[in-house]
Amino acid sequence: MIEAQATARGIRTSAQKAGLVCELIRGKGVNQALATLQFTRKTVARELAKVLRSAVANAQQKQGFGGDVERLYVLACYANQGTSMKRVRPAPMGRAFRVTKRTAHLTVRVAERAIKIARVATEGGSAAKARPARARKAPARAAAGA
Repeated sequence: MIEAQATARGIRTSAQKAGLVCELIRGKGVNQALATLQFTRKTVARELAKVLRSAVANAQQKQGFGGDVERLYVLACYANQGTSMKRVRPAPMGRAFRVTKRTAHLTVRVAERAIKIARVATEGGSAAKARPARARKAPARAAAGA
């Protein structure tokens, strides 16, 4: 199973805001995740789409990759807090307020799904035996005054 990751450091958003978008694509297929990010109305979605494309490109460069991008899915997607830029904003009466401009590190890991091989039913094998369907019980209704 091939795994690859890509990281973008110092993206100008908070890790909390980026984490909301990461939840949207975690566990989805790569194509579905890119489509989701394309129509997400958050600014960080564009940056996350770049990181996802980079992770797919990294997976394609790995030795042993099957060549089918359709089998890739988002294994992990998270946003860690980066460095914060401290700025000063003037306030009334000669005071100053501190403004913290936060950054985030976006990480996306993609992996290749395992191929599911269907079993062929044999004549004497247990795969050929069909189980009988269970009968559903009717709900017991109490007769009211009869």
